[in-house]
Amino acid sequence: MENSTADPTPKRIAVVTGSNKGIGLETCKQLLSKGVKVVLTARDEAKGAVALEKLRALAPTDVVFHQLDVADPRSVEAFADFVKTQFGKLDILVNNAGILGKPPRSQLPPNSVSTGETYQGAEDCLNTNYFGAKRVTEALMPLLLLAQSPRIVNVSSIYGKLQYIPSKDLQKEINGIDTLTEDRLDELAQSFLNDFKNGELGKNGWPTQSSAYRVSKVAVNAYTRLLAKRYPTICCSCVDPGFVKTDMNGNAGILPVQEGAKIVVTAALLPDGSPSGLFYDANQVASYE
Repeated sequence: MENSTADPTPKRIAVVTGSNKGIGLETCKQLLSKGVKVVLTARDEAKGAVALEKLRALAPTDVVFHQLDVADPRSVEAFADFVKTQFGKLDILVNNAGILGKPPRSQLPPNSVSTGETYQGAEDCLNTNYFGAKRVTEALMPLLLLAQSPRIVNVSSIYGKLQYIPSKDLQKEINGIDTLTEDRLDELAQSFLNDFKNGELGKNGWPTQSSAYRVSKVAVNAYTRLLAKRYPTICCSCVDPGFVKTDMNGNAGILPVQEGAKIVVTAALLPDGSPSGLFYDANQVASYE
């Protein structure tokens, strides 16, 4: 993967969800350094305002903030209206907002055998990581289709690989992009939640460790491929930024946030004509399996 570093004229517009801290904030910084105008978002307006001031020190006129909770349809609708009114189109969408769905290991009691996973946590995780990314993408799609060379980057994980789904039948169905539909993918995500509630994850072939997070990222990867098939004029990618030190993992990661964001930004600025529907890991094309 190569960076496209030419200054765009007029400036490209990028939305980065969940960008008041961590990989999202650093992604905004790096996009700004490439001459892209950035819309910073956060669920919490106060935290978003603090992040905005940090970015304005770098590019006073090229960054704006708007509240966005990807799990709230009304918030997403209001945000899409804002982008339409403010800019009239959108060049880059980075779906970065995400949660682990459980406390990081570092926050559990020493020698705890509990994973810390609850049904509510699993539901929130799917609603944010997968359904939230889909919700934002659908709301902003009309504006992306107005751009000259639109890009969608879905921040995923190594755990989004199909190998982390124990059931071979589920792996095969999710990997069958020629037959899989978005409606069916939604049904599978809901089936996972039903099985979680009923204590039947292992019985029905779902992961039992970090289960919601893994299933949410598998769904994000499959959704990326479906988007690439449905919208051939949009370059859609999903990326694993690596094990980055962030609040999500209790700062247990090993990579600096700058390295993780660099992978995201590279995908967001792929040259025209780049292949769509690929999964990038450390700037290399990775297998979905």
